[in-house]
Amino acid sequence: MDNTPNITNSITVSGRIISDFVISHEVYGEKFYSFYIENQRLSDTVDILPIIISERLLIDESYAVGDNVLIEGQIRSHNNFDGIKTHLKLSVFVKGIKTLDDICTDVNRTILDGFICKKPVYRTTPFGREIADILLAVNRAYGKSDYIPAICWGRNAKFASSLEVGTNVSLLGRMQSREYQKRLENGEVITKTAYEVSASKIEEKDPIYEL
Repeated sequence: MDNTPNITNSITVSGRIISDFVISHEVYGEKFYSFYIENQRLSDTVDILPIIISERLLIDESYAVGDNVLIEGQIRSHNNFDGIKTHLKLSVFVKGIKTLDDICTDVNRTILDGFICKKPVYRTTPFGREIADILLAVNRAYGKSDYIPAICWGRNAKFASSLEVGTNVSLLGRMQSREYQKRLENGEVITKTAYEVSASKIEEKDPIYEL
């Protein structure tokens, strides 16, 4: 497993596999599979995280529902069309994976280096807790970018709310899932899942000036 993290987009996460592997897509003849893992927070809340893995990482090892695994990779985003509108969906793109005999404490560590690409939204909860929602554009190879939503709390929220679009920031946090209710035009209420990075630390990076 490659232990050298990508400096702009890196995630290390462990958990229990809770779904079968199904074909997600194919690129130049290389098949990619999707599955889900269950990752537990210290609060005992469970995050259900979507994983994408290349068939090349499944040649020598097999994984099944119930296995505990440690994954290193990146958070990737893509647009998902549900037949009505397009939604941003996140997944963990696997760079390395190994089986764990047991998980005493689940690992969930994300490092991002990106640019604020949407005006942060600051708000307070009914209990007075400060929250700020941000959207980061994180560059990767071949001119592509991943758009990753993050949520900041407390003093991090106050700081994030002051950031301008285009600001380069570094962020440390964890990837999490969140269920919410959505009412359709016909009145039906459905449960959907959103994915985001909960920030434990966020800093503005020094701008680079050309001489």
